[in-house]
Amino acid sequence: MKVMTIQDFRKTLAQTQPPERLSKYLESLWLDAKGDWEKAHTVVQDINTPEASWVHAYLHRKEGDISNAGYWYRRAGKPVFTGSLEQEWEQLVKTFLV
Repeated sequence: MKVMTIQDFRKTLAQTQPPERLSKYLESLWLDAKGDWEKAHTVVQDINTPEASWVHAYLHRKEGDISNAGYWYRRAGKPVFTGSLEQEWEQLVKTFLV
């Protein structure tokens, strides 16, 4: 199977449903990119991994809840991201496509 690139991932955003083979992390980021923050949050909120905590942190940063985001960054073992939301989204997607 061909490895999905970030360009491939972005192309799937034209679809109405996320591709079936996506991890929960990528599914959450796909939903977020489609404008469904609530569903994106629901996908990762009960997954107890550092990766899900990082996505969770990004989502709360996007929401504007910086103190809650800080909690999730600490759970993820990551520093608070200081770049743009788009930069963090792209970094997350690239990380999980590997």
